[in-house]
Amino acid sequence: MKNSPVTIQTPNPTLAYLRVSTKEQGSRGNGLEAQQAAIAAFARAEGLTVVEWVKEVETGKGADALTRRPRLAHALKQAKRLRCPVLVSKLDRLSRDVAFISGLMTQGVPFIVSELGKDVDPFILHLYAALSEKERKLISSRTREALQAVKVKLAEQGKKLGNPRNLHQAQRKGAAATKAASDSYARSVLPMIEGFKQRGMTLQQVAEELNRRSVPTLRGGDWHPSTLVKIQQRASSRLRVVADR
Repeated sequence: MKNSPVTIQTPNPTLAYLRVSTKEQGSRGNGLEAQQAAIAAFARAEGLTVVEWVKEVETGKGADALTRRPRLAHALKQAKRLRCPVLVSKLDRLSRDVAFISGLMTQGVPFIVSELGKDVDPFILHLYAALSEKERKLISSRTREALQAVKVKLAEQGKKLGNPRNLHQAQRKGAAATKAASDSYARSVLPMIEGFKQRGMTLQQVAEELNRRSVPTLRGGDWHPSTLVKIQQRASSRLRVVADR
């Protein structure tokens, strides 16, 4: 009687996906080594076995990003075949675009972000993606604000940068853009805050939990109960304005 072949299964397999945005970064290895080190350390701590390291040099921007990222498509295909998750060091290595992240979640492949932990709910990943996208937009907004600050400083010195009327219009537009960004951020983070409150957590406990999870505030500081109150007030105020229209 012949013995049946023995199949040795890899314990807790996972695929690791690493990405940098430019060929220069890829050729120098900038970022890739740091990502690999973070993933390797996380995998050891969590008892995961990386069965394949998938590296890619490609931008994450654009609606056709997945089409232009064949290595990510390969990782998804392999993960489905092996029925294992894809492990990344940070969520933005997948994308900073909420729609793109949502699309990946429909592929039926779980993602683990070492920076966030192993057991993060998909909803939380979606929220982090929204925050990441908002941060990308805020960078542009902050650049405009910095230019505006220069204009104001020159005006205080009796100097002008362009037409005064244009400067005034720019100030108004800058303030409106800042308010819009703050309102949008409040709406994006409110579901997480309300979810914690529904579990019976106090504002202090919610703030501590957000800090523990390294959830960024609008300006990159720490969370406090007063910060949460402002977020709730801003979000509810915005909802009232929309309801009155």
